[in-house]
Amino acid sequence: MFRKSNVQKESTSYKKNFMPSHTLNNILFLDIETVPAYASYEHVPEDWKILWGRKADLLIKDKQVDTQENIYNRAGIYAEFGKIVCISCGIISGYGSAKKLLLKSFYDHDESQLLKEFCEMVTKWSSDGNKYLCAHNGKDFDFPFMCRRFLVNGLTIPNIMGLSGKRPWEIPHLDTMELWKFGEYKNFTSLNLLAQVLGIPSPKDDMDGSMVHEVYWKEKDLVRIANYCQKDVITVVQVYLRLENDRLISQENIEIK
Repeated sequence: MFRKSNVQKESTSYKKNFMPSHTLNNILFLDIETVPAYASYEHVPEDWKILWGRKADLLIKDKQVDTQENIYNRAGIYAEFGKIVCISCGIISGYGSAKKLLLKSFYDHDESQLLKEFCEMVTKWSSDGNKYLCAHNGKDFDFPFMCRRFLVNGLTIPNIMGLSGKRPWEIPHLDTMELWKFGEYKNFTSLNLLAQVLGIPSPKDDMDGSMVHEVYWKEKDLVRIANYCQKDVITVVQVYLRLENDRLISQENIEIK
């Protein structure tokens, strides 16, 4: 009788752990909205202007058109120069045509406060284990951005979000953009484009991502941003369902808490 080698044991363990045991009811779908830390380049402290300048120099492609100042609106997509103003979440209950989607948003001018509230919710929700997070491009943006901002604010990263000490197949993160790649290395596919391809109604109406900076810093309209963010979560959910060949959730079965 042959003994299993360590490689075989590891492979068996990998398959056992990698094959997801999640159901729709134990996935938290989410999306975040971020803005630059300051209303405009003029408001940036001098020491931060120097640091942003170094970053901006790497981003500028045409120095005759772009400057460190006029591309400052891009600062919001970098955790070092931006902050989170809204986290919207969605949880599915029920099955088949009776599926329902419950939405909740955390938004505040005080980033630390909204992160604390989200942390309290997600920690309680995931306390029994076997829970997953799902976002579009979440592995490259939402999840790492959130983890970095938790640390910047002196807060503990929720266990479900942390990667430390976990093997790849133990990380409970799902990503609709990654699922769409089917193992291929390809360019970014936006949520709007993927929804259009899959025949799902567009997630946006009165604003898009380029407007979040202005709506936040000039209009200070967090409710409008939260509504926009929730529509993204709805679309992520519907895209995930289509990728799983599952029935979409009807509009009347979507509830905002």
